[in-house]
Amino acid sequence: MDFSWAASLGSAAPQGYGLAVLLVSLRLGAMLLLTPVLYALAMPATVRVLLIVGLAAALAAGLPATAELAARLADPGALLAACASELALGALLAFGIFVAFAAISMAGRMMDVQIGFGIAQVFDPVTRRQVPVLSSAFDHVGVLVFFLADGHHALLRAAALTLERFPPGRPWPLAAAAPMVMQQAGALFGLGFALAAPVVVGLLLVDLAMGVVARNLPQFNMFALGIPVKIVLGLAMLALWFAGMGDAMTRTWTYIFRSWDAGLAAMSAAMPAAGAR
Repeated sequence: MDFSWAASLGSAAPQGYGLAVLLVSLRLGAMLLLTPVLYALAMPATVRVLLIVGLAAALAAGLPATAELAARLADPGALLAACASELALGALLAFGIFVAFAAISMAGRMMDVQIGFGIAQVFDPVTRRQVPVLSSAFDHVGVLVFFLADGHHALLRAAALTLERFPPGRPWPLAAAAPMVMQQAGALFGLGFALAAPVVVGLLLVDLAMGVVARNLPQFNMFALGIPVKIVLGLAMLALWFAGMGDAMTRTWTYIFRSWDAGLAAMSAAMPAAGAR
């Protein structure tokens, strides 16, 4: 009896699994390293890389037909194209996470400008740049709410969903991803303003009241009086709004994950048409 097929399968399967781990690592690496999720935790770069490779190895273990993947990517040109495709798909997923963090940071920046903290700059270890006080605080709160709302579990489920709909090494329709990107970019300002709206509107009313006082009592120096008043009232309104801000941040992450699901479904539906072309 001829058992040559078994020997060829035994040599191709480990190679296919290694290629699957490589491609999944590129997708996860682009998705995680381009967002503040891993940078919010103080860990060496080697630990981040090992964490991504470990997750990729666990996810690639459930992928079927790894021997077929090795045969399809035997050509170096096909392998480079597959690596570029995985990086692009991971960056596309990272854009949604970055939009959510940017919306939370924009809410803090709006409050900084309204309260008067825009001049004070502190070092933010999440983004590694100088940012105003409330923007830095909102960045840390956004990461905290992300983990408290099981965003990391949803992120891993989304990564597994992309592997199910777009297996490693398979081409995916880039043009079909444009509506998802445009929708998420447009939602950045709406989500950011929704987080800061109560405090910003309250401070706008404070500015209106101080304008009326300055009009009727010109002997008061409203510039010197207005700054401490806005700081005290702004922080008081922020403290009152902070109790309900967690739900608003959770809705921000829910919106991003739902847009992911809708966008990936549209991209998956466009796959046969892309293959026919």
